[in-house]
Amino acid sequence: MSDISGKVYDVGLLRRILKYVGPYKAPFYNTALLTMLLALLGPARPVLVQYTLDNSIIKPDAELLLQLTLLMIGLLIVETIIQFYQTYLANWIGQTVIKDMRMEIYQKISNFKLKYYDKNAIGTLVTRVVSDIETIADVFSNGVLIIIGDILKLVVVLIAMFWTDWKLSLISISTLPLLLVATKMFNKHIKVAFQSVRTQVAKLNAFVQEHITGMNIVQIFNREEQEYAQFKEINKEHRKAHISTVWANAIFFPVVELLSAISLALLVWLGTKGVLADTVTFGNLVAFILYIHMLFRPIRQLADRFNTLQMGMVSSERVFKILDTDSHIEDNGSHRVSSIEGLVEFKNVCFAYNEPEWVLQDVSFEVKKGEMVAFIGATGAGKTSVVNLLSRLYEYQKGEILVDGVDIREYDLNNIRSQVGVVLQEVFLFSDTILNNITLNNPDITLEQVRVAAKSVGADEFIMRLPNGYDFNAGERAGVLSVGQRQLLAFIRAYLYNPGILILDEATSSIDTESEELIQKATETLTQNRTSIVIAHRLATIQRADRIFVMEKGRIVETGNHENLLSQNGHYKKLFELQFKEEK
Repeated sequence: MSDISGKVYDVGLLRRILKYVGPYKAPFYNTALLTMLLALLGPARPVLVQYTLDNSIIKPDAELLLQLTLLMIGLLIVETIIQFYQTYLANWIGQTVIKDMRMEIYQKISNFKLKYYDKNAIGTLVTRVVSDIETIADVFSNGVLIIIGDILKLVVVLIAMFWTDWKLSLISISTLPLLLVATKMFNKHIKVAFQSVRTQVAKLNAFVQEHITGMNIVQIFNREEQEYAQFKEINKEHRKAHISTVWANAIFFPVVELLSAISLALLVWLGTKGVLADTVTFGNLVAFILYIHMLFRPIRQLADRFNTLQMGMVSSERVFKILDTDSHIEDNGSHRVSSIEGLVEFKNVCFAYNEPEWVLQDVSFEVKKGEMVAFIGATGAGKTSVVNLLSRLYEYQKGEILVDGVDIREYDLNNIRSQVGVVLQEVFLFSDTILNNITLNNPDITLEQVRVAAKSVGADEFIMRLPNGYDFNAGERAGVLSVGQRQLLAFIRAYLYNPGILILDEATSSIDTESEELIQKATETLTQNRTSIVIAHRLATIQRADRIFVMEKGRIVETGNHENLLSQNGHYKKLFELQFKEEK
């Protein structure tokens, strides 16, 4: 990844942005052509004004004056039409390109392994996908092509000026060296300022997103004032970063106006002497006044364009950093099956989120087809890690995991994930209808199929009591539904997708007794004739499991059914007696 820190711009980075124009070459070239036409037509007006003054006003000629006036009006109309299409096409290209980039970065993010999200703030990623991408659009609408057009206009204006009168030209550009020095200093400062702005925007987004999501924790622990103070500090830094760009603009643009005024004053003073001495025509003097405006305005606009370009490049650098991140589960397998038997084997599996802090150490077990097994143990014992590896959400470092005798890494990633259904303790529902949350917008699943599944797990009744039934919008994070109701929706989802292996991760750990009875019935329906792996703290929910694996510090320390484990007088019995006392 190229580092553009300290540079005004980076050609390599700009070239990479422009690669996205590839599918839209025709409108891009048309925009470039229109931009050049505008640059060439701009200086035509002062030339016409000069000729009109000298040949139809100073030397009166009414017919020629009318013709030249109509010609100038026609020129303005043509310029306006060209300007319209140039602006439209430039913005069309910008919006189309960022549509493609946003799709690419979203696809990239959606395929990141969960370990990436463990280490990166969600709000920062939101900034990359939304505001950073949006800023890149300005590279096309107000950046590259417009800068080229402005530079071309400057060149054409300078040629026209020196072709008309080289002495007046030298007077007009006498302050230009000072302006170029000021522009260079401005660009250097504004680059650093823009990098700081994007950093602070990302921090602000991350803080707001995280704290709104966790607002219940903030309020429960009465931390509103403290969190407000922290937000105030972050907001202060955000303001400070923006003020830095304002400060640069507040200095630079008055300097441009001052130098422009000095050039104009020198031109009027010396040019008037030339008119009086009959060495300069009045038309030339007026034309040069227009030339100065045409000269300094593009230079001032160039600073704005470079601001836009630099902001876009800062944003693109951050976006490309995401696109260049290699953080995905390897998908090199080609083995695909329409359904699996459900035989699961772990052979000496070792796993760590961060090596060498092993979460699982030499874990070995076998789950037969149609068997229901349970994993229990203290928090951090490694239970959830087992199912995360089976779902291929994380990569293990040592050992083997086999499904139906085939190494799990030999399966096509999407294929093996489609064969494993998971019902989590914390059920996430999108801000969408109940139906779409169940089907995940799968067009192949009908409402009739959903209702049959809902009746099978005992959820149809409560859904139909909701306003609009299955078309009821659950709202963001489904806060209007109880924990038990959200769990039942997850059961319906798993039932419909009919996985060969079912994983229930703490599915009954935080619900009321009435909901637990419904979920127990749903569990019996869902686990019937299907390989099932249950993770639970409440031992009463797993007593009918064929086998129970007791985990401690990343190892399986006991194995057996409920009765066998109670007779061993080991970890399981201690956990059972402790929980029985607590419930009693």
